[in-house]
Amino acid sequence: MPISASGNAYEHAALVLNQWIGEGVLVRDATPSYTLYRMQFTDSTGKPRNVVGVIGALEVVDEGAGGVLPHERTTPKAKTDRLELTRATDANLSPVWGLSLAAGLSDLLTEPAELLGQLTDDLGVVHSVERVTDRERIDQISAAVTAHPVVIADGHHRYAISRTYRDEVRIRTNSKTTGAELTMTYINELIDEQLSVAAIHRLYEGISYKELASALSPFFIINDADPVGPTTLSHMNERGSLCLIAKTGRTHWLTPITEKFAGVRNLDSAYLEHALSTVNHEVRYQHGVTEVQHELQTSNATAAILIRPVSVAEIQRTANEGLLMPPKSTFFSPKLRTGFVLREMKTR
Repeated sequence: MPISASGNAYEHAALVLNQWIGEGVLVRDATPSYTLYRMQFTDSTGKPRNVVGVIGALEVVDEGAGGVLPHERTTPKAKTDRLELTRATDANLSPVWGLSLAAGLSDLLTEPAELLGQLTDDLGVVHSVERVTDRERIDQISAAVTAHPVVIADGHHRYAISRTYRDEVRIRTNSKTTGAELTMTYINELIDEQLSVAAIHRLYEGISYKELASALSPFFIINDADPVGPTTLSHMNERGSLCLIAKTGRTHWLTPITEKFAGVRNLDSAYLEHALSTVNHEVRYQHGVTEVQHELQTSNATAAILIRPVSVAEIQRTANEGLLMPPKSTFFSPKLRTGFVLREMKTR
């Protein structure tokens, strides 16, 4: 049945949301609760993984105020679409992903709760959500999370939109106590066992392969490499090298010259940013080696550079020292599924 003839996608989304609530497709929790979100999968090394985090409402704080910290600089990006959707629905439709330094948080989330739903995605990841209503357990989880800053892993722009919307609601309602003061967030513990971090590789335009290699040569030892294959990423880790790929498929190892990066963060993304800081070029970001190769063959990119993942230890250092990584330094996987949990803000 048609829901809206206005042609406005945001109004349509709001009407659909209200219809789902009215028809019982979405059910409001009768009492305050947290949601446990589990993901079971096999990582790229073949190791079985079982990660768990908690979805709740996190305070929206001003930039630089502390408590909620970014871990990398964001790229300029149109935020209008998500802001318009938030305005129309007055709801958080997908969670920010936060990392907590609270030791033992995972232990508080291990015990199963009321199972609400489960699905297996096309990558074989089993996603499940469970509702926690026990008051004592809620208080324990809340105390653990609030005792330490939360580092945003994924959703920097979503969090920024929450801040913008909060400010609009404050002006409209003359209140600082509405639901817009919080935003829906998934939080898990910042430890190796609870994180699977991949790299986001680089695609270059506006510069030829030869020019790019020439610009990198003062900073990296450049050696011929075998064509990209299933073992390339593991060889990168063994060698301590990045991998430069031409549109033709020609491949070179890029091994950083240590003394050329004095004072630069020990991150491949920071190395490239430093080495190319005076060179005219355009860069795009893409996770997945197969996806990078496809983009290289089908787009205007002249070259690609595969980089190594950032370690959990380096992410922890970033959080502890209040540092920022270059844009698109980390890719946290698997990605959370949208739609298991939504949060109404009730500001009108």
